[in-house]
Amino acid sequence: MQSVCVFCGSASGADPAYVETANALGRLLAAEGLTLVYGGACVGLMGAVADATLAAGGKAVGVLPDFLRRKELAHPRLTELHVVSSMHERKARMAELADGFIALPGGMGTLEEFCEIITWAQLGLHEKPCGLLNVQEYYSPLLQFVDRMAGEGFLKETQKGLVLSSDTPEGLLATMRAFEPIRVAKWVDSRAKA
Repeated sequence: MQSVCVFCGSASGADPAYVETANALGRLLAAEGLTLVYGGACVGLMGAVADATLAAGGKAVGVLPDFLRRKELAHPRLTELHVVSSMHERKARMAELADGFIALPGGMGTLEEFCEIITWAQLGLHEKPCGLLNVQEYYSPLLQFVDRMAGEGFLKETQKGLVLSSDTPEGLLATMRAFEPIRVAKWVDSRAKA
């Protein structure tokens, strides 16, 4: 891995541990020589992880839709800023620039971005590691839901391994580096009629 895309909130969250972990992740990415790829904003956890990466001498690459740039949300000190035309283009560009994906806590946008990149992995569109940074057990209900999906037959048991997790940045990066791509045919029921 040379670059990691971080999905995270444009808010800081109620628990100070969220910002502390975003700062720790940014410092770790810089220390490991990994380029941060993220949504390009200067607010919330997005701003925190970028600030920490840059302050530690790392590289931070933002991808921001023009309508958000016009609202003056662009981080002013990034290594690179890619301005794109839509949220769809933003996700595609971040996926193109990154060798792995981490979700810090966030809202619906963060959840949507992470679920889409996991879906792309499930469909075999990429073989990059995808992990949840489970700060204060924020993502534990989602991990339980992934178990339920498999238990109810909507996800193959082996595909649960596409969703990596750890409660520390160091643990998650180590898990991501050890990740072996999971190649399983997507289609669960061959009896389904077209």
